[in-house]
Order: sequence, then structure tokens, then C-alpha cells
Amino acid sequence: MSTKRFLNPEQIAAWQPMHNRPCTSDPTERLRQSLMNHNLWMPSQVAGRNFAMGCVSLEVTQRCNLDCSLCYLSDMAEAVHDLPLSEVFRRVDMIADQFGSGTNVQISGGDPTLRTTADLKLIVTRIAQHGMRPALFTNGIRATRSLLQELASVGLLDVAFHVDLTQQRKGFASEEALNQVRLDYIARAKGLGLRVLFNTTVYDGNVDEMPDLVRFFISHANDIHLASFQLQADTGRGIHRSVGEGVSQERMMRDIVDVTGLDLDFDMPLIGHPRCNRYTGVLVSDRHCTPLFDDHPLFVQIFASGAEKQALWHQNRALALLAMAMARPFLTFRALAWLARKAWALRSGLIRTGHVTKLSFFIHNFMNEDALEEDRCATCVFMVATQKGPMSMCVHNAKRDHYVLAPVRLAEGHVWDPLTGKQREDPHAVTCDDVSPERLPLKRLKGRWRAKHLGTRVRSKDAPDEP
Repeated sequence: MSTKRFLNPEQIAAWQPMHNRPCTSDPTERLRQSLMNHNLWMPSQVAGRNFAMGCVSLEVTQRCNLDCSLCYLSDMAEAVHDLPLSEVFRRVDMIADQFGSGTNVQISGGDPTLRTTADLKLIVTRIAQHGMRPALFTNGIRATRSLLQELASVGLLDVAFHVDLTQQRKGFASEEALNQVRLDYIARAKGLGLRVLFNTTVYDGNVDEMPDLVRFFISHANDIHLASFQLQADTGRGIHRSVGEGVSQERMMRDIVDVTGLDLDFDMPLIGHPRCNRYTGVLVSDRHCTPLFDDHPLFVQIFASGAEKQALWHQNRALALLAMAMARPFLTFRALAWLARKAWALRSGLIRTGHVTKLSFFIHNFMNEDALEEDRCATCVFMVATQKGPMSMCVHNAKRDHYVLAPVRLAEGHVWDPLTGKQREDPHAVTCDDVSPERLPLKRLKGRWRAKHLGTRVRSKDAPDEP
């Protein structure tokens, strides 16, 4: 396992996005080589084997209708105009060129629902046309059922709702109270054919509630596909600073194990660097759980076989499974035996409901802006699409203003200014160094600058009450 070596400020400043396409026809090669270089290439590793990149965040706006106490956005996010559609499309094409079909593209922000429905439909369509997986990442306030239905009609596959106490939603003082919001969001997406995901920021203020939240996700496993827990990090903008000792991957894994009562392995499969990502899955029937990845040799063979059929898997999973079964009949026999064991473990739930669902738990450990570990940045599986290429999310967050405030050279040859939303001739007329939050009105400030102006830790500005 690789050891911790932190990037210094000069190295962070010099860190560049991925410029060029992979040098071979295999888009997984670049990530695979990075994992090999850092002793993270092993049979259980799916990054660089089953996909070229875990996911890419496509930030279509910097605006948001919440001001989360642990937000990674710039303090000046509200001063940044939305990217022109032509530039959004160019970045979608760039993601496809770099990582190929099947890549998960997170339509994010800010909150993407602040863009028009027409814009979002065009963005989803562009992603789907490349054979990639469009996902809407939103706080849900403006993600109405009609919007989700329209986006699903043009290819949206996933919707990830971010709900937790850091958002300071009015009238909700606990994660348990916020379950009312989560249930409302589940209802909005029900029956639309969308996979529903929930993101939760874990920090000192809610870490003790995580066991109960895990129970909530299990009890609604029929409607939820993945529960992602994102550990508190100091990106330089949120009001909360130091990370408490009680917020850790180890504690979150222990909570999930204690609630399920199962011996779960969070390294099977591996998804990139284990200090960044820990993942496990369970099968649920009537709230009874059994581990998904408890037969290591079987799943190592499945991952290997899936990598061979990767292109077909992205096009038609049923055909891919059939091809895998025909190519490796012994693997099929082992899988059927595993399936019989799972059915027996869930027999009481199956007898009552006749239904089994998969629920995944994902623990994502972001890095502080002043403690970026070199090996984790080099093996990152969570990128942001910048105008110059995909970049590690944590490195991007450490110098976010450099990217979101910089002029953008459009495909038409014009230069677009994110601070005015207009095209101009001189790309150097204004730089991010010329702009300060002190010059902006209160309504356009975020995070620490907003709190500084108000002289207190404020609630989310302009956040409407939930129904």
C-alpha cells in the first residue's frame, strides 16, 4: 500500500488537468498504469479494469439555492454566470474522448436545476448520445417530478439527492427529521425508471445519527440504489473547519456493519484508492440483509470476465451476461451456487415479499485543501471537467477560483467572461486576481465571506421551506 506524501503549494499550483486522449485504443490504460505505479493494482480493483474513470462531474452552474456549511463551492460562486451550452457540450465530448462510453457523468454544480429545463434536456441528450450514463446531482428543492420525468424521457438514468444537516434547511433540526424530505424525493422519482441515490455529508453535527440513517436506507432499499456518505473536509470555503476525530472511514464502516449485523468487506471491490473510497453492497429482502461480495474468488472472476465484455456491457447488459456465461460455463455454475446461498439467507423475506434488491454503501473521503496526498490525486477516480481537461476533484477544489473565474475560450473562437456572462475580445482584461469577495453584494456571497459580513453563522440564504 502506498504511503502518505503531501503536495506542497507549488505542486498544487502546477498540477494540470488531463490534456490528451489515452495513447492507445484502451481508455482504461491510463488509470490502470497510475494504480500500478502506486501498488494499487490487484484482482479486486475495478478501476482501470471495468471502467476508465469512476465518474466525472460536469458543473453546469456555480449557482445554488443553499449555502451549506461544508460547501466546496467558491465564496464567489453566485457571481459566476452559467457556462454557455456550447462549452458544456464541448466538455461532454471531451469526457467521451477521454474515457469512452459507459462513463458516469454527474450533471452538477452548484445545483443544476437552476438552469432551464430546456438546457438540462439538451445536456442529458448530449451525454446519452455518447453512450455515457447521465446522472442529475441535486439538493432536490427544484427537482420536481415533472422535471425528472422530462429528463428521464431523454436519457437520464440516475438522480442523486443530497440531503443532510449541513444544508441548514429551515424547520429540520436532525437527520431523522430530514427523512421527511428524503421520502418526498423518493416519491418524486418513483416509477420513472431512475436509479435513486442519496448523498450525505458526515460531520461532527450528525455523525452520531448515521446508524439510524443506515437503517432508514435499508428500510427503503426497494427505492434506493446507493447511499453515499461523504466525510467532512476543509476545502477552504465552508463555515466548518477542523474535522472531528469521530468522523472517519473506520467509524462509518463500523456503523454499517453494526446496523446490518453482517461481516462486510469494504475492499471488495476496490474502487481506486482505499483512503478515498470504500464500498460494499448488500442484498435486501423485507429489511433482511446478506452480503453481496462475500465470495472473493467468484467476483474476481466476474470482474475479469466483465472487463473482457466491457463494450457489450455498456450496450446491453443482458447480452453481456449471456456472453460471459457462454465463455465461462464453470463461472456460471459457481454464480448459480452463490445465488442459491443468497436465496437461502433471505428466505424469510422472500417468502413474505418475493422481492430482493441491491443496496450499495459508498464512503467517500475528500481531502483538505492543505493536505492533498500525491498518490490519491494521481489515482483519482472522481474527476471534474474543466475547460482544459478532466482534473482530480480534490485538486480542483484546492484552486477552484483559478478555474471557475478564468475566461473561457469558446469553440467559436470567442472569449467568454464568467463574471459578466458576456463575450469579449481581450481574454486578459479581467483575471480572477482582480476580483475579491469584498467587492460583491451580500446576496452574491457564500460560505465564510457571507458569515463574515453578517457577523454570525447564518442559515442557508433564500432556502425555501420543504413541503
